Amino acid sequence: MSALPFAPDQLQPAAVWRHFATLCATPRLSKQEGRLRDILQDWARTQGLETLVDSAGNLLLRKPASPGRENTPGMVMQGHIDMVCQKNAGSTHDFTRDPIVPVQDGDWLRAVDTTLGADNGIGVALILAAMADTSLVHGPLEALLTVDEEQGMSGALGLASDTLRGRQMLNLDTEEWGEFFLGCAGGLDVNVQRAGTAAVAPAGTTTLRITLHGLRGGHSGIDINEERGNAIKLLVRVLRRLERQVPVRLATLRGGSARNALPRDAFATLTVPAEALGAVREFLAGQQQRLRAELQGVDEGLTLESETVPAGPVMDSADQHFWLAALHAAPHGVRRMSRTVPGIVETSNNLGMVDLGPQQGSCNFMVRSLLQEGSQALAEEIASLFALGGTAVAMSGHYPGWTPNPHSALLARCQAVYRQRFGGDTQVKVIHAGLECGIVSAAYPDMDIVSFGPTIRGAHAPGESVQISTVEKCWELLKDILAAPAP
Repeated sequence: MSALPFAPDQLQPAAVWRHFATLCATPRLSKQEGRLRDILQDWARTQGLETLVDSAGNLLLRKPASPGRENTPGMVMQGHIDMVCQKNAGSTHDFTRDPIVPVQDGDWLRAVDTTLGADNGIGVALILAAMADTSLVHGPLEALLTVDEEQGMSGALGLASDTLRGRQMLNLDTEEWGEFFLGCAGGLDVNVQRAGTAAVAPAGTTTLRITLHGLRGGHSGIDINEERGNAIKLLVRVLRRLERQVPVRLATLRGGSARNALPRDAFATLTVPAEALGAVREFLAGQQQRLRAELQGVDEGLTLESETVPAGPVMDSADQHFWLAALHAAPHGVRRMSRTVPGIVETSNNLGMVDLGPQQGSCNFMVRSLLQEGSQALAEEIASLFALGGTAVAMSGHYPGWTPNPHSALLARCQAVYRQRFGGDTQVKVIHAGLECGIVSAAYPDMDIVSFGPTIRGAHAPGESVQISTVEKCWELLKDILAAPAP
């Protein structure tokens, strides 16, 4: 079946898909959500909803209870309005200006060369549809639509402890239909910066641009256990090996474009002796073959390419040695599996971005763990590694994990509704990703929280898709949970 244009009115539930179409049409980069927030606030006012924008930039909507349900405990529905902005190499898409253009491929809605923004646009669309639907039966409702979830969670971190009235919360930001989530990882960022000294390219050399691309990428938490390739780590490995073959002077190294996405592409410019150009290209072909064999069944689309480019300044040899050695030794991937939640990653790290030049270099590591001690310890190890080269790091953006509450009354309610509507039991899980639930529960210790959502594949990477039929099921489940009597 060929892909069809996205037609929201022809999908069910149409109200949800129309809201998602609005999100697709409006650029919503992290930290640049103001235009979308204004559109949603204006829309909410036309629906007679109470609206509030807090000091952190979050949008809060309130809807009174249905007649006869005024004494029902209040329910908060929560999602984030920003999205991860990733595109394929060669795409001209401008996330600050261009709309996302989804296509329907059977039961899946996907983007072609960009991320779709189903994470967390579908959750937001479900929430907006619930806030507008006058036929729903419910107690007092609040919609908390946060900003900057993907780049630092500053929206949730800035949420005041007296903003929300409800003490039950449905987070709609997980990605596997039929599962309820009760816990998530916390984490922090480790940022490295180091000044450098530019040098003149050696005489008798040719400048090459080496590109490593063709990797799948993906979510740096959910997909970290699949051992997909990290373009930065792989290209650094190739460069370290190349240094042993011929004299190399590195000028630039860049890779990754989001801290919470596995790097799919990396690029280096460097000089090599002009007479060694043929040998270098033969070496790169051999490395491509070796890396494809290593990543067989995971990322065998890896490609190494080279082209000559104009010469320019290069790094000082000491800076080059520091960066390539440190990045080669730096950790990436799963550090430890959980001993309390079988099959779940406990602690991991993503070397997500690097930007090195002759006069300045930086890189970012995103560390996650179900245990605060786990993320802190790994971050300290990274800091110690760079300290060996006299470079300090900055740790920032710490956010707490969400500790599971297996005795959750809201979970029991959700499970009972699911059994009645769909039959069968659901799985209760913990996710190795940063949901805002942990931050909210830190500000509201008595908040009872459950997370669920439709099936989404490839979040944080181009080609991201959402299963259409599971969105309709989520809508039915959400309506029934809101209507069910609280225990």
